[in-house]
Amino acid sequence: MFRPYSAGLRRLLGRPQPDFFARAVESWQEAPAATLRFYPALALPGQIDRIRQSVFASLPDTIEALTRDGEKTEGPTVAWRFRHVDLIDGVLFSNGAELHLRPRRRRFGLAGRPNRTISGALYETWVTNRWFGSWLMDELVTWPLAEGTGRPLRTGQPPKPGSHAARYLELAGATPGHVSGDVHFDELILFGDLANNADKARRQRELRARLVKGRELQPLPGVFLLRGNSGDPRVLSNERDLADRLATERGFRVIDPLIASVDEIVDACGAARMIVGVEGSQMVHGVAAAPAGAGIIPIQPPDRVAATLKQLSDRLDQRFGLVVAEGEGSAFSLDWSDLAGTLDLFE
Repeated sequence: MFRPYSAGLRRLLGRPQPDFFARAVESWQEAPAATLRFYPALALPGQIDRIRQSVFASLPDTIEALTRDGEKTEGPTVAWRFRHVDLIDGVLFSNGAELHLRPRRRRFGLAGRPNRTISGALYETWVTNRWFGSWLMDELVTWPLAEGTGRPLRTGQPPKPGSHAARYLELAGATPGHVSGDVHFDELILFGDLANNADKARRQRELRARLVKGRELQPLPGVFLLRGNSGDPRVLSNERDLADRLATERGFRVIDPLIASVDEIVDACGAARMIVGVEGSQMVHGVAAAPAGAGIIPIQPPDRVAATLKQLSDRLDQRFGLVVAEGEGSAFSLDWSDLAGTLDLFE
C-alpha cells in the first residue's frame, strides 16, 4: 500500500500511530552518554516565584534545568537508518508511521507517488524548521553528523542569498544538498541529537570557533539584542528604555538583529562580557558567538519561561542569569533594578 495512505487509513480507523523510529532497520550511537557538571542560574531572590508557565518542557523540568546544581547524566546522540521512506509534503512516511518535518502545504498532504528516488541523511527537525534560534543552536550543530555520512540533505529551498541563514551556513562550512518536492528515499539516516552531552558541547564549541575565526574581536562590556515585535508575540514594553540605560550606564552596544548583518553581530558578541535581551531566537545570535565565561541574561516573560538558552550556554561554558519580568500574557515589563541587580551578580 502507498505509505501515506496507509498512515491516513490508520487515523480514519482510530488506530494508534506507530512509532516512526521503530521502523528503522539499524540504529547506533554517534556519541555516548556523559555525566557532566552543571551550575544553577544566577538570580536575585524571588525570581523563580515569578514563573507561571513554561514552554518546550514542563514547568518542573524547566525549573530543574535552570536551577540544576551538580552532576547529571545526559543521554547519547543516536542515529537511525531506514529503508524505503517517502517524503510527501514535508512528512516522512514509513510503513504506516509518519514523522512531520514541516507544516503541510496541501490540504490532504498527498499527491501521486514520488517520481524521484534518492538516499541521504537529514539533520533537521520540526522544531529547527519552526524556529530560527533552534536552527542555529541545534541544526547547525547536528550538521557535522550528517556531513560524516557523505550525503547531507535538507528539505525545502536553500536560504536566500544575503540572509542570516545563508551567511551562517557559509561560516560553518555547511553545504547540504536540498530536497524539494516529493521524493522516495531508498535509504535514509536521521539523528537524535537533543541530549546535551559532551560531544554536542564539543561540536557547539567548534561552531563558535568557525564563527569567530579570523576576526579582530574587541572586548565589550555587553551587548543588548533587541527583539521588538519580531517573531512570536513577546513584547517587553520598556525594552528600549532598558537598552538605552545599559548603553549609557554600562557601556553596552545595542543591536537590532533584524537590521544588523551576521558579521556585525558576531563581531560585537564574539568578545562581549554579557549578552542581554528578551528570551527568544534573536538571543541565539549572541550566545552562539559569545566566549566562554560570558554572562547570558535572557529576560523571561513570566508566562513563557524557557531553559533552552541555558542548555546552549552550558555547552559553551558560559554563565547564565535568570531574570523574570512581570505582566500578563505576551506583554510584560522589567524594572531596571531587577536587571541591574542581576548584572551585578556576575561581578
